[in-house]
Amino acid sequence: MRRVLKWAVIVLAVVLVAGASAAGVYRWNNVTAFDRGMKPVWDAGFAEKDARVAGQTIHYAEGPDNGPALLLIHGQLMDWASFYPVLPDLAKSFHVYAVDVYGHGGSSHDPALYTNVRLGADLVSFVKQVVGRPTIVSGHSSGGLIATWMAANAPEWVTGAVLEDPPLLATALPRAKTTWNWVDLASTCHSFLASGETDFVAYSFVHARFWQFFNGGEKGMIDEGLAYHAANPGKPIVLAWMPPSVNEVFRATPTYDPRFGEAFYTDSWDAGWDQADTMARITVPVTYLHSQVSVGADGILQGATTNEEAARIHALLPTSVMIQTTTGHNIHGEDPAGFVKAVTELAARARR
Repeated sequence: MRRVLKWAVIVLAVVLVAGASAAGVYRWNNVTAFDRGMKPVWDAGFAEKDARVAGQTIHYAEGPDNGPALLLIHGQLMDWASFYPVLPDLAKSFHVYAVDVYGHGGSSHDPALYTNVRLGADLVSFVKQVVGRPTIVSGHSSGGLIATWMAANAPEWVTGAVLEDPPLLATALPRAKTTWNWVDLASTCHSFLASGETDFVAYSFVHARFWQFFNGGEKGMIDEGLAYHAANPGKPIVLAWMPPSVNEVFRATPTYDPRFGEAFYTDSWDAGWDQADTMARITVPVTYLHSQVSVGADGILQGATTNEEAARIHALLPTSVMIQTTTGHNIHGEDPAGFVKAVTELAARARR
């Protein structure tokens, strides 16, 4: 019996050590994922730069000249580095320029700039001044709205467009009020600006709609995140027990201007353009990527557009190829190979 107990203690100790080791590896992987993901980007030759366009600063990263010019435009609450899963592979065949949209990262922060038309026009100017040749444009989420405007209004500078799950037909009021972006980020930005609070990183973390999926079990994680934030001011919140895809949601928050989200809350973002008319005027090749979506029990769309809206978008785009993905909204992050393939095939269509 004594021998049995001895071996039981040994086995238990081994199990506990193995479990602790596995937990440590899991935490390490989550905390270091972004920095490890960026190493191949720097190794591929990307460098950060600033350009003055229309009197404003556009911060961007440029890769080596290995092919046609490709402009990448990120979505809300992201920055140019959000494309890190695909940048090394894209750099093998393209001359990549990945920008920070106004109100994000190192680009100008001024609410007067936060309209789709202004951003589209200034990024066309960026292509003229910095890139200097006709360019393929790929935009994710709200970046896809910008890419749509550019493709319609500057076909001499935009040779083709990849629209990665843009919220076309879904940003105007009152339709927007039943979308995830409006009830989550846009409403959080609006309430923050009205609250008198000054710490948007903490405020947006606590008020993220994401926590509703934890059924009341989120308090410990929120407390952990706020403690991390207090110990690391000016840095993004990182949750060691959350996978990299979740931490990526919070990573660019310190350099995000909540007045950008306010533009979506009030729909001032859409001033000066008609989305359906703009799509119908596009003449260059387009690839439209639509993600998996669902509607919650509360009637809120958990995605960019419904399947019905996606079908209408495809019908409105006269030159589009539509790809229905099996991923969520962050297509380039969840399926990097599929995204690179879509961009490469679009470039081939543009050459033809």
